[in-house]
Amino acid sequence: MSADKTDPSIAEPSRANRLIIVAIVFVIALGLDLWTKAWAWEHLREQPPVELIEHVFYLKFGFNTGSAFSFLRDESWARYFFITVTFLALGYMGWLAWKMPTRRLYGFIAVGMIAAGAAGNLHDRFVRIMPVWMDGQFVERHGVIDFLQFYYNWPAQKYWPIFNVADSALVCGVILLLVFLHFHGAEVEGAEPEGAEDAAAGSETAKVADAEPTASEAPPAQAPVG
Repeated sequence: MSADKTDPSIAEPSRANRLIIVAIVFVIALGLDLWTKAWAWEHLREQPPVELIEHVFYLKFGFNTGSAFSFLRDESWARYFFITVTFLALGYMGWLAWKMPTRRLYGFIAVGMIAAGAAGNLHDRFVRIMPVWMDGQFVERHGVIDFLQFYYNWPAQKYWPIFNVADSALVCGVILLLVFLHFHGAEVEGAEPEGAEDAAAGSETAKVADAEPTASEAPPAQAPVG
């Protein structure tokens, strides 16, 4: 058994402190995502790609009406589907932040990163609109701004799908959360509300106290014989 479970002198961080960490990570990651997307919208749209590392890394504007790897980009109902999924994911992240044991910081960092990535792309699906070519004509569609493009050299002229800061936060957060759940998932499933252990201990103490007779309930002492 680990020391943090056996040593009563080691106090667990409060839930409020961990939620503040989630909020800080969320605000930083979301702010960086929205700022970079606004910059890409103003400076990269309808412009040639900007080369940062030759044949490796470029800034290139992309407008994705689907999900990762352009999944469902041509479906008219895709936007509503992804909005619904995003709200469900944000709700799950909130539940995790409220239920996870507070001993391990990195689980809360993961929750903040995932929530920020989901919220960043959700913002675009409500706000960003561009004409896209569909079925032989231009149609106004909501979508997500992408602008980071990496080329790799092992088949020639191949590149990783264009992505953004929100996608990066999502991927890193999901990996971190999977590691957390792999090692500590049972703690989340068996987590008790804060104060439950103290309440249980108090209840046991009360039961013991009730079981012991008080001075008034104790049987009278018998007088000595003889």
